[in-house]
Amino acid sequence: MAQQMLIGSRPPPPPPLADRMRPRSIDEYVGQAHLLGPGKPIRLAIESRRAPSSILWGPPGTGKTTLARLMALATDTEFVPFSAVLGGVKELRELLEQARERRNRLGRGTTLFVDEIHRFNKSQQDAFLPHVESGLIVLLGATTENPSFELNAALLSRAEVYVLQSLTEEELIEVMRRALADAERGLGKVTFPVSDAVLEALAAQADGDARRALNLLEQLYETWKSDRQRPDAIDAGYLRQVLSRKSLRYDRASEEHYNISSALIKSLRGSDPDASMYWMVRMLEGGEDPTFVARRLVIFASEDIGNADPRALQVAVAAAQAVDLIGMPECLYNLSQATLYLAAAPKSNTTKSAWFAALEDVRTFGSLPVPKHLCNAPTRLMKEQGYGAGYLYPHDFPYHHVAQQYLPDRLRHRRYVPTTGMGFEKTMEERLEFLRRRAAGSTTPESAAPTNAPAIDPAPVGASPSDTASANIASSDTDPRGEKPDL
Repeated sequence: MAQQMLIGSRPPPPPPLADRMRPRSIDEYVGQAHLLGPGKPIRLAIESRRAPSSILWGPPGTGKTTLARLMALATDTEFVPFSAVLGGVKELRELLEQARERRNRLGRGTTLFVDEIHRFNKSQQDAFLPHVESGLIVLLGATTENPSFELNAALLSRAEVYVLQSLTEEELIEVMRRALADAERGLGKVTFPVSDAVLEALAAQADGDARRALNLLEQLYETWKSDRQRPDAIDAGYLRQVLSRKSLRYDRASEEHYNISSALIKSLRGSDPDASMYWMVRMLEGGEDPTFVARRLVIFASEDIGNADPRALQVAVAAAQAVDLIGMPECLYNLSQATLYLAAAPKSNTTKSAWFAALEDVRTFGSLPVPKHLCNAPTRLMKEQGYGAGYLYPHDFPYHHVAQQYLPDRLRHRRYVPTTGMGFEKTMEERLEFLRRRAAGSTTPESAAPTNAPAIDPAPVGASPSDTASANIASSDTDPRGEKPDL
């Protein structure tokens, strides 16, 4: 019993350094100069002692909660924190009733701060609307998710949206320097041999998150303090022993996921292998499922390369199969190889353009009848009805081609495939043009045919450049790759 009382009488541990160093005024706040600088919107609101209902949107550790507290302090209202993770609509109603009593009995307003407000679904968010509208509360919501996707339009129309940005490394270093100098709340009372280089390394590790920067600084201090053989100066080697690997800001279900995925695809489309590799590594290091990356590469191979390099799809599919066969981490080599290949390949969106052009006619004209000569006639009745009559079998003609109508009558002159002249598509286009001109009778086959017209098959995967007949591939002065399908 005495031992239990002794344990129970121990003073509670101090709050974390990040909580102790929370800014108490706007002058102590670091970062967000676009909102808090002279003449900027939140500074003007604080200086005028008014705060509109607002949504504070930004990554973790950018000061959303602190900023909400400062806004409530400036307006002399009661700051009431509420977590959408821990509470529901029932608890919210109780807080709203307390706000009503506070206003009626004390004449004091309420600033309701809702952390992670996106955790409320859009119907639950309606519970705020009448109280924001009536002025019972000033609503300050914090979210790491894009409000356009997570908050309903009615709530957004009643609130200002302020975007908070990740802190720069210089700003993070300033935050840590203040903690090292503050004898009341920080580490100013102790001797802690932290160099500028160590602070720079901690700032880089924090990845724009002030809370994480202070947590890392405190972790380093506590480890160094308890180390019986602690060094007189902390160097990079000691720092690596204490700190774990840098945690990247990436969430497979959040906006950052879509932003980085978009950056990868646009870098591939822009034929920038370095940027493509960077964004792919960012995704995988952030915890993305490698099969998602592989699927994006397979889609890209047809959507943005297509027949400009038919081998691109084979490479992408092979990489996707390797991911299933091998798994992480070794499959990253397969994804890396495919990414570099797709980035360097000639680009064409013919596959996509042709699909949507044909789709538009299908949806516009509906079920146009198939020309009778293209229909099979497996029964006598169908033959009597003219099914298959007049069909010309291409293999019975020179170059295995004969001109005849293949589209419905209403679309007989439609062309869905644009001319690009890109990579292997140029070879295909030359062959098709040769066949069209020959069918039209404008020239003889011998004079119309380019030397490579009849042959359009690219070299098989794995063939060396010497295995590919150079006559089958058109060269180009503007393309240093010579537009070879095997690159």
